[in-house]
Amino acid sequence: MGAKEQIAGFESRVREYTNFAVRGVKRVCKECGPRETASEAERKAQKIMAKELESCCESVQLEPFHVAPRAFLGWVNPSVYIGIGAVALFHFGYALASMILLALVLTAAVLEFLFYKQALDVFYPKKLSQNVVAVRKPAGEVKRRIIFCGHADSAPEWIYTFLGDKYLHNASLTAIVMAVCFGAIFFALVVSLLSVAIEATHGLGGTASLEFRAGWLRLLGYIAAGLCLPLLAGLRFKNYRRFVDGANDNLSGCFTAMAIPKLLGDLDLRLQNTELVTLCSGGEEAGLRGAKAFAKAHANAYKDVETVFVALDTIRDYDHMGIYVTDMTNTVRLDPAVAHLMKQGAKNAGYEIPFQNCFFGSSDAAAAAQAGIRAATFAAMNPAPAAYYHTRLDTANNLDPKTVEATLQILLETVYLYDETGLAPQEGKPAAKGKN
Repeated sequence: MGAKEQIAGFESRVREYTNFAVRGVKRVCKECGPRETASEAERKAQKIMAKELESCCESVQLEPFHVAPRAFLGWVNPSVYIGIGAVALFHFGYALASMILLALVLTAAVLEFLFYKQALDVFYPKKLSQNVVAVRKPAGEVKRRIIFCGHADSAPEWIYTFLGDKYLHNASLTAIVMAVCFGAIFFALVVSLLSVAIEATHGLGGTASLEFRAGWLRLLGYIAAGLCLPLLAGLRFKNYRRFVDGANDNLSGCFTAMAIPKLLGDLDLRLQNTELVTLCSGGEEAGLRGAKAFAKAHANAYKDVETVFVALDTIRDYDHMGIYVTDMTNTVRLDPAVAHLMKQGAKNAGYEIPFQNCFFGSSDAAAAAQAGIRAATFAAMNPAPAAYYHTRLDTANNLDPKTVEATLQILLETVYLYDETGLAPQEGKPAAKGKN
């Protein structure tokens, strides 16, 4: 039997715990405000979450981990300065040095921003963040486990997303600025590489190459120099002086996840053989650091029974609800069986939710999947991206209870379906529609 059959007054209960989730988001926004990774505000928010979960879970733990909060985007400003310096070196005749510096800049950006590697942590001070891990036991023997995860921290404002929406009536300005900056550095790298190749072919080096670097190659160098001006726009990509409230991204995910054990606990209901874990991670906006720490701490222990991980991220846009089958800029494949489980749970709740691919960005599911935990993501955000994404518009006044309610229905049906059947074997890759 599904959730509708096992929870008396299902629809009214879902509305009641949708209100619980919305009230929780508003409370954290009011009492804690913006929550940089490893900040006192992040810890305060997680204490509120832990306190709520203590009433419905047998175990609630605060699991600390060390993180360098500024490392994830720490390459941005240095890349601008190093890029300009590298172009100057090229024009002074040191193409090899220019090429090496530009290659390092792009490598750091790719490792941190696209693949979420902890490549720059060693250069930045570390602080203590934490994860909230709450466990609600089943009525019988534990035969399987399901983890619902939202992240408690919020991001620094992405200024061009805000300005693009305010003045251009869309959020594409961020993509334009990023394309120009990456394009400028890549173009300068190609020019330096060509110069080094020509120097090697003709046996030239150092300042002697200035005489040879005439015509089209010199013209390319001037173009690279001209691109240094728009490259300066990268210095305003993010604003560490203004962290956003993060009501949708991602307090909505945390409190929607929390609503499941709260509902079961308040009604004195238990799953039969499924252990329910609620994770409110820290440090997602710093490169999935909390989920990585959680996976490192628990992945081996969770091999005792079938375990699935569902990341809930930005439960806001009803028309953009999706089950994500890829992650981390489309480089990490999530689990097909978990995705199909959620799709069937959605059908049981009366929704037809499409599979999606994550073409930009990442979620905590990627960290779980990389650690060997079967994972998928449920998100409800306009992938344009939305105007509130990482901007001052992501406030409690911008919540959408309708989307939270629909998501809670879907998750409850998914939980009861999983408790009854476990994961069904799946072959191949779910066909994704749309894009992120």
